Amino acid sequence: MLLSIIIPCYNEKDTIKSIIKAVSDAPLSINKEIIVVDDFSIDGTREFLNDDAELLSQIDQVLFHSKNMGKGAALQTGFKSASGDIVIIQDADLEYDPNEYQALIDPILEGHADVVYGSRFRGGGSTRVHYFWHRVANGMLTLFSNIMTNLNLTDMETCYKVFTKEVVSSLELKEKRFGIEPEITAKIAKLNIKIYEVGISYFGRSYEEGKKIGLRDAFRAAYCIVKYKFF
Repeated sequence: MLLSIIIPCYNEKDTIKSIIKAVSDAPLSINKEIIVVDDFSIDGTREFLNDDAELLSQIDQVLFHSKNMGKGAALQTGFKSASGDIVIIQDADLEYDPNEYQALIDPILEGHADVVYGSRFRGGGSTRVHYFWHRVANGMLTLFSNIMTNLNLTDMETCYKVFTKEVVSSLELKEKRFGIEPEITAKIAKLNIKIYEVGISYFGRSYEEGKKIGLRDAFRAAYCIVKYKFF
């Protein structure tokens, strides 16, 4: 068994080395492959991924976009290159803890699930107290998504989404930016598969620390929830 870890990154020079080491060191009962997709970073991240021998020794594949296209596009690039039996998404910042991979993949390994979402709100480890309105927006988008999909997720926008390779291969994804999250959710809801949630910890960043998602992305997410329900 092999776990493919897809890491989309854009301008993460301050965290890329730390997250790659954390992913590489994460304890797992199965083998792992690390695939990094750089979405045309301009802050020095690409140089690390091109030239840092120690960093490269921990990565199985590094893929580069020739222009900035967004997280969704980077994920699609990574999914196409994944060879694992199970695929997980890992952001390139330090908001999510790779030490929780085993708990996330266990429902799949045990035959209970085809997809697992890591929920920041179901009760896992430590969670950084942060922006109130982000929490409200996340809750509203998750509720709206649940209404449209008839799922009972607690955290639709989570980074930690885990899939069997069969599920990933069946998804024809279109969204280039953060609309990829509701698109994935809408499309897996239409499949006859088993979906689980696992509580996780969360160490959210501030905008000063590099957080990128904003109000425009929230409106796009709402649009995508409707779009991929009916089209």
